[in-house]
Formats: sequence, structure tokens, C-alpha cells
Amino acid sequence: MTTAQRPTLEAVARRAGVSRATVSRVVNGSTTVAEPIREAVRRAVAELGYVPNLAARSLVTQRTDSIALVMPEAATRVFSDDQVFPGIIRGAAQELEAADKQLVLMLAGSPGGHERVERYTTGRHVDGVLFASLHGADPLPGRLARLGIPVVCSGRPLGDEDVPYVDVDHVGGVNRAVRHLIDGGRRRIATIAGPQDMVAGIERLTGYRETVAAAGLPEIVAVGDFTRESGAAAMRQLLAEHPDLDAVFAASDLMAHAALRTLREAGRRVPDDVAVIGFDDIETAAYTEPPLTTVRQPIQQIGRQMTRQLLRLAAGEPIERVVILPTELVVRESA
Repeated sequence: MTTAQRPTLEAVARRAGVSRATVSRVVNGSTTVAEPIREAVRRAVAELGYVPNLAARSLVTQRTDSIALVMPEAATRVFSDDQVFPGIIRGAAQELEAADKQLVLMLAGSPGGHERVERYTTGRHVDGVLFASLHGADPLPGRLARLGIPVVCSGRPLGDEDVPYVDVDHVGGVNRAVRHLIDGGRRRIATIAGPQDMVAGIERLTGYRETVAAAGLPEIVAVGDFTRESGAAAMRQLLAEHPDLDAVFAASDLMAHAALRTLREAGRRVPDDVAVIGFDDIETAAYTEPPLTTVRQPIQQIGRQMTRQLLRLAAGEPIERVVILPTELVVRESA
């Protein structure tokens, strides 16, 4: 009984009618080979079932074909019912699958996790790093970028670091949401703001403040952390301190969900007594009672765009260092 030999680089070269060196360049991702020749090599690879030696390929190309997606959050947040995190992961995974690259998910919600991420990425185990959900002026993205590691962030990094990022129009989205409440006759409009160590929380509060100030209305602010629990606590605080409020803008849908429930428990009718608007347009927003008016942000598109930018950066191609995606007000029965 004979054992079938694995196809070799030479066999692929003969089938494609090119040199061994040309096959090697195509297999290793070189763009210097004309597309018709690359297609002939790809066809020969598929017909023969040739499998490249990945270890040798990494030595030649100095690439791992892996990208790290770093979430500076505890696992309980990343794997909760907050659909922002899985949405970004899905978007990044789709782009990397199309590029035939691997996604390495890394959590950095503790000092130890942060140190592990730094060791792993500076050890060049990945070709680039995506950062999502940055808190505060985290120095790691800038430090990695200065070491020559391609880095792209979700959201503008706080501080002075000049790192490429993809974000959405937080301020414009909130302007439209609060303006919608004002146009509907609401005059005591509160906000449940997001955490003020994250750019999303900061900019959504800025949008609220700009809009109520332009309308000559008072600021009524409570702060949460984008979770249901914080939304419920903030809504109870607002009702206790401002019982005459007639509208609430919550800086995330999860906080808005909790606000709806808290208002119902307090005997307030939505939207008759108090109108409510959220931000994110997560899947369950259309199924609350009543259905939630919200600002839609393209969550998966954020992950996809971040990954496209990073792949271009890793390939040495020029990129737009700041990409801002649009938001949209989705009007439902809660406001």
C-alpha cells in the first residue's frame, strides 16, 4: 500500500506554468505578481490541494495572519446582553474571514489582563491590534503604534495619542434625538448619561447639553455606565429629584430599557407622562413596551470598518486616520 504524497510547490509551479519563485510569492501574498498569473497559481493550488507550510510562510513574510481584538472590559460585560460588543466582534470576524485571517479575542478588563495583552502584542504574535471600548487615556494603543504595530481604535482615544480610529456621530445623533423631544413639546428633558471616562459617554452628554442649551431648557443629568442596573438607579434618582420631568434621553438602549421599567413601576405612562429615547438600536429595542425610539448606530459596520483600516495599515497602504459613520433617529412609540 502506498501513501499519497502531499503536493509540492514544484508541482503547483508545473501545473500553473510558472516558476517556483512565482508560486512562492503568490502563496505568501505578494501583490507584485500580475493578476492573471496569480489566478493561475490559485487555480493550480485548488486543483492539487496544495497546503502551504504556515510556519515557513510566517518566517518568510514576517506575518502571522492573525489580528487581535482587544476589549478592555470584564468578561461579564463583553458576554452580557449588551449587543455592542458581539456586534463589533461579528463585523471584525466577517472582514477577517474574507481576508483569510484569524481573529484573536483578548480581554483586558484588569491590570493583569492589560499586561498580558501588551506582552502578547509586542511579542509580534499578531499583525495588528483593534481596540474597542477604551476607558480613560489608556496609553497602550499609542505605545504599540510607536513600536510600529498597526493599531486602530473604536472611538477616539482620550488623551494626546495620535492613533487611527473609527467612530460614529454621537453628538449629531443625540442632537436629533433631543430635538425630536423638544419638537414634541417636552420641556423638562433629563438624560441618563454614559460613563465619563469613555468617548461615547462624553460625546453623548455633550450632544444633550448643546441641544437643551440652544433651546433655553435646563440640564437634568444623572450618570450611568451603559448597563441596565445603572439605568434603573439613575431613573429612580431622576424621579426623586425631578418629579416633574417629561422626557428622558438615555445614552444606551440598555439604560433606556431599565428606565422604561422603572417609570412603569412608578406609575408613569410612556410616552403620555414621560417620553423615552435610547441610543444604539439593539435588536430588542423594537420589542420593549412600548417600542423604544432610539438612535441607530451601525454597530457591525464599526467592526468591519476598523478591520479594513487595520488591514490596509498592516499592508503599508495609506488610510483615513479618522472615519466617522452616520447615525439615524429611529422613531417608535416611546417618544
